[in-house]
Amino acid sequence: MASLTSLPFLLILFSTTAFTLAAAAGDTFRVDFHHRFSDKVRRWAESQGLPATWHPEKTPKGSAEYYKELVRHDRALLSRRGRSLAATDDVYSFAAGNETVALPTLGYLHYAFVTVGTPNQTFLVAMDTGSDLFWLPCDCKQCAPVTSPLYGDLEFSIYKTNESSTSKPVTCGSSNCSLPTNLRQTCTGTSSTCDYTIKYASANTSSSGFLVEDILYLAKGDTGEDIIHTPIVFGCGEVQTGSFLKSGAPNGLMGLGMDNSSVPNMLAKKGLISDSFSMCFSNDSSGRLNFGDKGSSDQSETPLIVDNNNYPYYNISLDGMVIGNATTKTSFTALVDSGTSFTILAEEIYKELTITFTEQVTDTQLSDPTLPFEYCYQMRAGQTKIVRPNVNLTTKGGSQFPVLHPLVGLYTQTSQEPVGYCLAVLPSTDINIIGQMFLTGLRVVFDREEMVLGWEKYDCYGTELSTAPPTDKNASTPPPAGEAPPTDKNASTPPPAVDAPAPLNPETTLFKRKKSWAPNLGPSTMLNITLSLLFMVFVMFNSVY
Repeated sequence: MASLTSLPFLLILFSTTAFTLAAAAGDTFRVDFHHRFSDKVRRWAESQGLPATWHPEKTPKGSAEYYKELVRHDRALLSRRGRSLAATDDVYSFAAGNETVALPTLGYLHYAFVTVGTPNQTFLVAMDTGSDLFWLPCDCKQCAPVTSPLYGDLEFSIYKTNESSTSKPVTCGSSNCSLPTNLRQTCTGTSSTCDYTIKYASANTSSSGFLVEDILYLAKGDTGEDIIHTPIVFGCGEVQTGSFLKSGAPNGLMGLGMDNSSVPNMLAKKGLISDSFSMCFSNDSSGRLNFGDKGSSDQSETPLIVDNNNYPYYNISLDGMVIGNATTKTSFTALVDSGTSFTILAEEIYKELTITFTEQVTDTQLSDPTLPFEYCYQMRAGQTKIVRPNVNLTTKGGSQFPVLHPLVGLYTQTSQEPVGYCLAVLPSTDINIIGQMFLTGLRVVFDREEMVLGWEKYDCYGTELSTAPPTDKNASTPPPAGEAPPTDKNASTPPPAVDAPAPLNPETTLFKRKKSWAPNLGPSTMLNITLSLLFMVFVMFNSVY
């Protein structure tokens, strides 16, 4: 996500109708999700004669002990699964943990709980590598509602500057008023507030207000025993417009870009972390974010393009694609953006990928103008397996960036039987964005010290998925017959027949095929895209944990 001037891309996908889940009998129902330390779960456990999940009199919400207990719970959960958290004191997470979750009813962005202020308040904040500024709904003149059917049982907080004893406005004369010129508003004097306005690529979507400084709470290392209080600068978002008032980032957004105003940059300048962070994207819609993580020694890497004027975010050079048994050689530059759900490609690259992919799919192409994607395929009655070509992006230097989950599934509303699938790629006029779905199944490292993008296959629970023996990470391996050669262990391997792709979340998602699906793909070079699409139904987030 970014400003229109520098093309930051938060392409928020939102539905124009309410989200409900149709049961087999035709009734509708909603499933809410609650943290195990929530008041509702505690009361429910007590009513069932079960041990209390949390004792607020011993560990008040927001206290250091509260966060330590959360971390201990995470470690115990992972231990039961035979996994562990990364062990390094140089890595930090948010005080409430390093978990993120993609929430389909909220634009299918990855969200994390972020705690700020004194007394502290917790916000459900969208994570976005395509923009820089961190802002919260604050002293609201026009903000998203704090409750909504889209939020389930959650009630969001509003940051109020006069209710935090550690909050102070950033003035125009302060060195902290260091916004890029396209975000900074005209100052009337050194003592006036440092105002900002940031416009995003989604139609008429913006946030404006003024900068403040307050405390951000972080957990240090593996154990999380140390809760760190560090002052940071963020936006007091008084006025939001567009998608922010509907379903995209209604409780704030954290830009993770390369500008001085981004949180990773501020933490690195304080000497807390290496100037690097990682995001992991699991196919169960969960994820991880770790500040200071530089990845592993055997991850694949490619240089980041350093050009603050033309490429101010995490852009990489690509020398082509390997699609099944075919190789393309067209070079292009792409933005790696966690704030965009689906991959978006300029027309020439889009055609190379989609046509070459379709030539190697055995299922019949599905022509349905009501679908948001152009390249979809129909499954036969009773069919449960598909064979598709692998997709790898060839990066500068030769490393293969594997696209492990390029498809979304089409399912019937009542029986939830698979009826087809789509290649989750959208066309644009001249912009290339590697979106969140193409990052699924990987831990992606944004190393700003070495200026490289790193990646490896990862399940987000501490397990590297590759089982190949250690080799030079860029060395070629003999290809199977008819298959283009992958150049490293993180590239896709030849696929057997696999289950039909799930509709974004294999356990909680259901595509509802309706005639009102209508993508609006305007030909603007600013990528003025608002996709009123994907009437998706989601049961929110697993069982109580």
